[in-house]
Amino acid sequence: MKKLMSESYAVKTANVLPPDSNSHGTLFGGRLLQYVDDIAAISARRHCREAVVTASIDSMDFLRPIHVGEIVILEAMVTHTGRSSMEVMVKISKEDLTRESGKELAAFSFLTFVALDENNNTVEVPKIEPDTERLQWLNDTGKERAERRLERKERSKSLSNFFASDLLE
Repeated sequence: MKKLMSESYAVKTANVLPPDSNSHGTLFGGRLLQYVDDIAAISARRHCREAVVTASIDSMDFLRPIHVGEIVILEAMVTHTGRSSMEVMVKISKEDLTRESGKELAAFSFLTFVALDENNNTVEVPKIEPDTERLQWLNDTGKERAERRLERKERSKSLSNFFASDLLE
């Protein structure tokens, strides 16, 4: 079974308030990561209609600060699938509603989710079908990102032996 990429599309919008900010008056990176993980999980669940868990966050590339008083807009979509895994891209924009400047790209991230059944066993997810040429590019390049993820995971496994004891030992 295949599903269109657009069927997994999800949006989250939030005001950036003082409790969400750091001493520079910008959105805490950790708060943004929380928003990213939340909207990405919704997108993955929308695609597979199963419970999902976060398997990895490839990166979080901050391009522009998001200030108190602005709104943050997160758009998520499943961009690539494996057997039980789904890559989700999250595009993060900011908007200052006191100005007519429009939305600006502030950050983006790729995450991987795994679908689980009620016994926490992995389950197969539907394959993905791009709706447009732009989405086709995201899907086509997803295989390369998945390969890099697997390489990184293998390196992390080897590092786990190094970090098995206390750091200062």
